[in-house]
Amino acid sequence: MRILVVEDDAQIADMLTEALTHRQYQVDVAHDGEVAWEWVNALDYELVVLDVTLPKLDGIRLCQMLRARGATARNATIPVIMLTARDTKADKILGLDAGADDYMVKPFDLDELMARIRALLRRGSPTANPTLTWGPLHLVPSTYEATYADQPLTLTPKEYALLELLVANGRRVLSRPGIIEQLWSAEDSPTEEAVKTHIRTLRQKLRAVGAPDDFVETVHGLGYRLRQWA
Repeated sequence: MRILVVEDDAQIADMLTEALTHRQYQVDVAHDGEVAWEWVNALDYELVVLDVTLPKLDGIRLCQMLRARGATARNATIPVIMLTARDTKADKILGLDAGADDYMVKPFDLDELMARIRALLRRGSPTANPTLTWGPLHLVPSTYEATYADQPLTLTPKEYALLELLVANGRRVLSRPGIIEQLWSAEDSPTEEAVKTHIRTLRQKLRAVGAPDDFVETVHGLGYRLRQWA
């Protein structure tokens, strides 16, 4: 899942990025409202953590613009949790009226913020299946567990995210640039060679638990997909 953090305080932005990345989210950071507006129009996000007081374009106005685009626009209905140093009833009402789904006052408890983010993400995906399956492969996104034919797969966070992306797309071919866009932040994009390396190690681990060599297929010149499974 990809989350946009909009925060001009570098220390808070770094803390949030570290906490979210540790929990397997892909994180982009915008330090002013105008950059954030450009990014929500260019990329797909599952949630925005939005500071109220921002340079160039404040969080209240940014949230209003986001909600004003119509339900069919990119990210128009994305959950938004606002952060602010102003702890008054009027400020909270202003933020919620602008379209925020939740509101926290600084200094905030990090564990509570993470819990609220999880709650908003669950609410935004009411039909999400708790288990992803492709033949003998089973993934449990809530616990990051992976098994093949009931044998556990020990994966790095990035390997798990890559396998989850492949399962979610099934026979749809994913290009290397597309995988990079989905699994890495805009500020931390690797080369396409890094994707090839992750695919190679993922195949090795799958083969070690009995998966066929072509469980992850290469579609030459296009990208990768999972093999057809009856």
